[in-house]
Amino acid sequence: MLLWFLILVASTAAFGLSAVSGGGAGLILMPLLGLALPGNQVPATLSIGTAASSAARILSFRHAIRWDIVRHFAPTALPFAGLGVWALSCMNPAYLSLLLGLFLMGHLPLLFRKPVSNCTVATVPVAKLHMLGATAGFISGFTGAVGLVFNGFYYRLGLRKEEIIATRAANEILLHLLKIILYAIFGLLSAQATVAGLAVAMAAILSAMGMKYLLPYLHDHLFHHIGHAAMVVAGIMMVIIAGEQIAQQENITVHFAHADEEVAASLSWQEHTFALEWENGGELELSHDTQKANQL
Repeated sequence: MLLWFLILVASTAAFGLSAVSGGGAGLILMPLLGLALPGNQVPATLSIGTAASSAARILSFRHAIRWDIVRHFAPTALPFAGLGVWALSCMNPAYLSLLLGLFLMGHLPLLFRKPVSNCTVATVPVAKLHMLGATAGFISGFTGAVGLVFNGFYYRLGLRKEEIIATRAANEILLHLLKIILYAIFGLLSAQATVAGLAVAMAAILSAMGMKYLLPYLHDHLFHHIGHAAMVVAGIMMVIIAGEQIAQQENITVHFAHADEEVAASLSWQEHTFALEWENGGELELSHDTQKANQL
């Protein structure tokens, strides 16, 4: 019961941060939801919550939607989201989460870059919008949340903060509704995942309602800065969680020992063991061993 209460509180906080960072609630909630649900059911839970959030944001900022972006993004994203859900049903999402986490951590230098004023609205080639929709759809279907990964795209277009929030919501709502149906078809939407998703949805709606009154007081530069900070934090969390999952699945262990004048460290991966020993005299020894070799 305590865990579900923590999920509700954390969801409210995450979507509150999402309100001022341009997204990222799903990526932040992944580790917590992973404690209550099997890993392959977390994307379905996030999709229920983010679909509710998108609907609330569309109602609040419907006049700021950039339909010229939506009409090219959404049609391509939908079929690739289906491909991502199918991939989730037969593949391990931990490796993609690790790559996405490293990508998000790469935004760290942007936190120290002087903001550049950009009052013009850029025009994006239609082909690029289709490519972006396909990539976002696949990754979203595979992980359940991908908003922060593509924040840079919206920033480069010169969109106002209201336009970013509204356009992203319009791009993503059909995507999430389709994914919820596909998750159910592929057996990835259990009763427990549905209950957790409804709890996340309640928090998302509350945050979206409050955002309408908060956003006018938030400067565009601060909005972008918080967005970059959220990307880095989410990336660190994804790398840590994905790294732990991969270490457990691949039976990866690290050992370190320091005795007298000798230091030894070893890394075990499946049947392989890599060892390093260093003595005070300066002698360094590297070795590699396998379980198969030991059995012979």
